[in-house]
Amino acid sequence: MEQNLANAGIYLIQSSFGIYMILLMLRLLMQISRVDYYNPVCQGIVKLTDPVIRPFRQLLPTIMGVDLATLAVAFCVQMVAVILIMTLAGYPTFSVLYVAWVLLGMFSTIFNIYFIALVVMVIASWIAPQSGHPALNLVYQIIEPICAPARKLLPPMGGLDLSIILVFVGLNLIDNYLVIAPLAQFLGIPPGIIIGLP
Repeated sequence: MEQNLANAGIYLIQSSFGIYMILLMLRLLMQISRVDYYNPVCQGIVKLTDPVIRPFRQLLPTIMGVDLATLAVAFCVQMVAVILIMTLAGYPTFSVLYVAWVLLGMFSTIFNIYFIALVVMVIASWIAPQSGHPALNLVYQIIEPICAPARKLLPPMGGLDLSIILVFVGLNLIDNYLVIAPLAQFLGIPPGIIIGLP
C-alpha cells in the first residue's frame, strides 16, 4: 500500500512539474527564436510562467538572447521535482550528482519539444498546409532556427521540404547515440526519475 502511494505521488509530481517544465522550455525557445509575442498561445505561456520568472529576472540578465532567469527557474523546478521523487522512491534526498541529472533533463526536454514540434509540422503540412492557427505558427517559428541551416544543405525538391528529415536524423543521433542517452547511462540516472528523460 505504501509503495502504491509513493508511485502515485511520483506520477503526480512528474505530471505537474513536467507540464510546467515544458512551458518554461517553450518560453526559452520562444525567446531564442524571437517568435511573434502577439500570438495568443505565446501570451498564454508568458502569463503562466511570468509570475515565477519575474523575481529571477531582477537578478539574472539575458545574455546573447538566452534568458538566464528562465533557465534558473527551470533548474529549480526540475531540482525540486528530483528531490521529491528521490525521497518518495527511497533514495537520498539530495546528492551533488542531481545537479548533472537536472541539467541533462533540461537539455533533453528541449530536444523532446523539437521532436514533437517537427512531428506536428509534418502532419500539419499534409492535413492543413495553409492553416494560420496560432499554435502552428508558434511551432513553425520555434523549429525554423534549426531547420534553416538544414535547408541550405538539403533544399526543397518538388515542393517537398526534406530538411525536416535531416533535422530528425541529427536530433535522433544526439539524443539516442551521441550525447543524451550515453550521458544518462554514464551518470547512472534511474529510469523515470528525471523529467525529459525516459
